[in-house]
Amino acid sequence: MRETCIAGFGEVMLRLCPPGRKRFMQSLPGTLDATYGGGEANVCASLAMLGTPSRYLTALPPNPVAQAFAAELRGLGVDVGRITWNPKGRMGVYYAEHGAAQRGSNVVYDREGSTISLLGPEDYDFAAMLDGVGHLHITGITPSLSENAFASTLALVEAASERGIVISCDLNFRKKLWKWRPGTAPRELAAECMGRIVPFVDWIICNEEDASDVFGIRADATEIEAGKLNIGGYRDVAKLLLERFPKASRVAVTLRESISADHNNWGAMLYDRAADRAFFAPLDPDGNYAPYEIRNIVDRFGGGDSFGAGLIHALYSEEYAEPQQAIRFAAAASCLKHTISGDYNYTTHAEAAALMNGSGSGRVAR
Repeated sequence: MRETCIAGFGEVMLRLCPPGRKRFMQSLPGTLDATYGGGEANVCASLAMLGTPSRYLTALPPNPVAQAFAAELRGLGVDVGRITWNPKGRMGVYYAEHGAAQRGSNVVYDREGSTISLLGPEDYDFAAMLDGVGHLHITGITPSLSENAFASTLALVEAASERGIVISCDLNFRKKLWKWRPGTAPRELAAECMGRIVPFVDWIICNEEDASDVFGIRADATEIEAGKLNIGGYRDVAKLLLERFPKASRVAVTLRESISADHNNWGAMLYDRAADRAFFAPLDPDGNYAPYEIRNIVDRFGGGDSFGAGLIHALYSEEYAEPQQAIRFAAAASCLKHTISGDYNYTTHAEAAALMNGSGSGRVAR
């Protein structure tokens, strides 16, 4: 593994879930399971589990709940020494209700007034945050929180770009967010703001909907709600993104076909500008795209983040840096995340490698 420190910047929240697959109305008043989650934090945690050095950058209030989160990440091997602690604001919360069969999962956000949404670029020491960093990962979630969070994200990517740091961005459109400018629709605001951030980005990551939601770039003959994807159409999506953003060298897309809340087909594509071609995973023995059939999903939250982490890990590795191998590894690592509760992907390099090489029977390891 080439020693490259990956930093992720964004908001982390306390995650509260009804136990099992109960609904909120069944669980409250009562007990909720408390963990932590947030796109960039999930990536950093997964990278550490896979064996890649990572640093988490955020802004949090100096209270015991936020400090417990930092201790948790530190225990996983993530560098949390550059977190900005500021008494202004609070730690956000999100409530997650797991779906089942034909009932989809549901998320309720309670994150207004969070510390990271209140602080502006002047509140951070970007030089210290980026010291020793070779790669910065961001998402479209943090700039969706507030004008301050957008300005801070933009200033950070500008600082990283000036230092020659590779930047990856998961577009991660959230329709329940992007409401900080009254009178502007979420998609319109996302397009404007991400249109200023993504020109600094080297690797664009998205799911099957994000490019359409944020930039209006769609795959033909795809019906997202029906779970029907025109897989080949995502080559064109990637090409159009690369045409619009000439600094970008790679576009990665997760390809989720939702048959039900419990059953998804899962795969991915990586378009590499230098190779001028798309690479898909997983593949059948004849080299054709054949997605993982994930049945009896345990927890799909954080699935896209686990993909981003798997891809970054692979592309910086000695073993899987070639595009076809990298996308195979990322798809396998993120497939395994669906078997793990919580936002983090507690999957090791060896486990992801075993699945990508055909060991997917789920047999007991003795």
